[in-house]
Amino acid sequence: MHCELIVPGLLPPGEEAAATLADLRLPALELLLARSRRTSDESIALERWLAQAFDGDEDDEIPAGALTLAASGGAAGDATWMRADPAHLRLNRDELVLVPATAFGVTASDAQALTTTLNRHFSGELTFYPLSGERWCVRIDGIPAAGLRTKTPAEVAGRDINRHLPSGEGAMRWHGLLNEIQMLLHEHPVNEARESRGEPAVNSVWLWGAGVLPSDTAAPFQSVTSDDPLALGYAQAAGLRHRPLPSNAGDWLGWLPEDGRQLVVLDTLRLPLALGDFEGWRLRITELEERWFAPLVAALKDGRIGMVTVLVPDSGELRAFESTRNDLRHFWRRPKPLSVYR
Repeated sequence: MHCELIVPGLLPPGEEAAATLADLRLPALELLLARSRRTSDESIALERWLAQAFDGDEDDEIPAGALTLAASGGAAGDATWMRADPAHLRLNRDELVLVPATAFGVTASDAQALTTTLNRHFSGELTFYPLSGERWCVRIDGIPAAGLRTKTPAEVAGRDINRHLPSGEGAMRWHGLLNEIQMLLHEHPVNEARESRGEPAVNSVWLWGAGVLPSDTAAPFQSVTSDDPLALGYAQAAGLRHRPLPSNAGDWLGWLPEDGRQLVVLDTLRLPLALGDFEGWRLRITELEERWFAPLVAALKDGRIGMVTVLVPDSGELRAFESTRNDLRHFWRRPKPLSVYR
């Protein structure tokens, strides 16, 4: 069995991040990195890595809306879909900074009330579907989306949205639609109630990933395990075994077949890193150490796993750390703090 872990945000850049890493020790992860064989490639966002792995081309617009709907049990059909994830725009001097709803939470009832208002206003053009509180899709009817280029929420989180708005064909129409959405949400009763409770207002959505459900996906994995619906949607489209992420590697190992390449997406580090929440980042990487890296090192030592690869796609470059049971015997490669690999 070859276990491939893709862990965006694992090696944070910057001096502030370096200070955060200074006293952090992660014995299992450090062992895997120290004893590994390493390769590197061009840096890439997780979503575009998935598109490359399953579609073969990360440069095309990712059909995230259709894939997310399919992974959630919906019927995408031949319609054009897009992700329309709820977000809070935070004014930071002269910038509007994007904070995705996954950073603060939205209830299902709030999501339903907000999308009902949007659907009433955009009837015949856009139909919003709140698949969960923090994850929405929108069906596009009669508005051209071919040639539109968008960025994912993770690529824009913590940044000024005006520098990352949709581009390409028809982009100005979508900029206008986004302004209309923000106006509708601005004084919505749901947001008035949220603000009275000290909660961030859902004062925008982030539009990305327009397209139809792909029909010719393939990837060299036996299974895909992830909480990211994009990864699960790609796996479903390719006919691969797939499931949500369990709480720990022990549960995951009990579900797997005996051989083949098994992809696991561990995407809990990107968002706190993008928003400058370094304490949150430390908490989450400590959880990954206890729940995933330590059990997998034990399984590698016992021969339950033949190889573990840790992929970090977005650390200035894509970095791969590949370890076998025999590699763990190379005692002269001493474990070092994570900050060494930045």
